[in-house]
Amino acid sequence: MKIAVTGKGGVGKTTLSALLARAIAEDGKPVIAIDADPAANLASALGLPVAEWPEAISRMKRLIAERTGAEEGYGKFFKLNPDVADLPAKYSKTIHGVRVLVLGGVSTGGSGCLCPENALLQALVTHMLLKPDETVILDMEAGIEHLGRGTADAVSMMIIVVEPGARSIQTAATIRRLAADIRIPRLGIVFSKVPLDAPTPKATGALEGLPVLGRISLDPGLVQAEIEGKPAWTGRDPQRSEVQAILSAVRATPTS
Repeated sequence: MKIAVTGKGGVGKTTLSALLARAIAEDGKPVIAIDADPAANLASALGLPVAEWPEAISRMKRLIAERTGAEEGYGKFFKLNPDVADLPAKYSKTIHGVRVLVLGGVSTGGSGCLCPENALLQALVTHMLLKPDETVILDMEAGIEHLGRGTADAVSMMIIVVEPGARSIQTAATIRRLAADIRIPRLGIVFSKVPLDAPTPKATGALEGLPVLGRISLDPGLVQAEIEGKPAWTGRDPQRSEVQAILSAVRATPTS
């Protein structure tokens, strides 16, 4: 499976990404978690000590220049399809059976810029999504900058994480429109921070028609782990059953 996780900042998409990766690893399957959010907190959510966090690829100026052939300054030529096949093995770290790779954000020219950094990051994401033998969890910011028409069909599911609230739903509706522009075939919603004793919300209004894949409850253990900087995965219910239900729903959701 190739799962892209996105949503408004603070809704819990990094937590969900970490939970999905750990659940898959616990089943003994190879999985790589890619942090494509400039906030870069996925390594922490997976439990990797700060001193061992992978360096963000976007900050490796020498590597970017070598692979893209970019020269300093604007208006220079560079490769749009650089060689990236060896980068995941070189620059990822492994924790609890999950390999984590940090892309980082693009600091030059703004998000989505046509620049050497973005060319390398997009090539790397494309390489991982088209690689058939590994599950990929892609923790994204609230957008689709690292995806394109060439990789849309490779995405098993784009999960939009939504918490109860108008701003989160508004962001989710925008992501839905962006995903339609590049024809991502499968979209679904996971509701987060749902009170334990409350029913799972339904997709209404701007989200109507999208499948609800499941929920992540407002579990006190999960909240405490975030406060203390501990791994998101506890392996206890309701967490375990909720994450397994989401993975089952991803496998069962047909192309729209």
